[in-house]
Amino acid sequence: MRDTTVAGSVSRHIGSAIVVVGPVLLIGTVVAERLRAPFRLVRIIAWPGYLWGAVFGYLLMALFVGEVVRFVLLRWAGRGDSAADTAATISVKDTAAPGGAIPGPGAETRPESSSGVATAAVTRIPRRLFVSRVVGGTAAAAAVTTVGYGTYGVLRGPSVQRVVVPLAKLPRRAHGFRIAVVSDIHLGPTLGRGFAERVVATINGTQPDLIAVVGDLVDGTVEDLRPAVAPLAGLRARHGAYFVTGNHEYFSGAEEWIEHVQELGLHLLANTRTELPGFDLAGVNDVQGASTGQGPDFGRALGDRDRSRTAVLLAHQPVLIDDAVAHGVDLQLSGHTHGGQMWPGNFLAGLANPTVAGLERYGDTQLYVTRGAGAWGPPVRVGAPSDITVVELAALQA
Repeated sequence: MRDTTVAGSVSRHIGSAIVVVGPVLLIGTVVAERLRAPFRLVRIIAWPGYLWGAVFGYLLMALFVGEVVRFVLLRWAGRGDSAADTAATISVKDTAAPGGAIPGPGAETRPESSSGVATAAVTRIPRRLFVSRVVGGTAAAAAVTTVGYGTYGVLRGPSVQRVVVPLAKLPRRAHGFRIAVVSDIHLGPTLGRGFAERVVATINGTQPDLIAVVGDLVDGTVEDLRPAVAPLAGLRARHGAYFVTGNHEYFSGAEEWIEHVQELGLHLLANTRTELPGFDLAGVNDVQGASTGQGPDFGRALGDRDRSRTAVLLAHQPVLIDDAVAHGVDLQLSGHTHGGQMWPGNFLAGLANPTVAGLERYGDTQLYVTRGAGAWGPPVRVGAPSDITVVELAALQA
């Protein structure tokens, strides 16, 4: 602010206000959510607070690069801040009549024309100020554009990804079975009923055989989000829709949500399994559930099953893959990572998860991780577009 604005100017006052109000709104949003403040208040401050946080993050990265550019430009052009040492001149038409406004300091005025009108004034800008404004303006434009496009990407709804997964034990009668996998919808203060309707329409449009909602459905209580999640009652698949908890359900009142999703018509898989034509579908609670004594229990979900049958497991976090391998799971479907959500978050996600996005093999078990449909915190995605994945099971003997 000091390098690009003049003391006492309107631009400095506006910029300073943004720098002060932005973090107040961001911190206020986080605190309000934790303290269960009135939901209407949280919704009002969440959008500007979270968006400011995203813009600030990318602005900071852009300015790190910009400082290098600024240093190089100033070294190349030569140092100097005097009014005479300039990198640019701005010509300004001055249509004042004789006796009118007097040109400001640092301005050169051409002689009056025959009509008695001063035709132009030349204002000289110090080189350091000019370079700082160009670099700062470019950084700000890059940050705002990046966040703006990332927000548009979230609000327009997830795209559909399709992946074919060959499974050695899958019988021919289950060949081509399609599972629509959706995770991390994160309905809450920023993403509401309209977003849920787009997600449901996208899922139903794929005409899946089964729908798997793999956790982190909400950020808020049933009382606050009942209207937002109502469209989920419209999910349609030949073999129904199934749900397992994510870590955010345990931050939002898991017991109430477990009851409510079943009222919406979703089948709960809480450390349990069900037999479907050609394979077993199992689900385990999220790791966060261990804090309430309701963590993942692979023994209950898979311990006594017939291992000659194919097993597909729904587990919110990819880190459970080792347990899945130990229990002979053929395919684990997970979310949680958001694909990093905002670059370079993918590198951080990679430090905590075996797979950030996509399909990978671990021994005899395959793991597919969706990037999720929504967004947590800032409703922004950069380099990690949201998705709903249609996983098509393929029998090798087919």
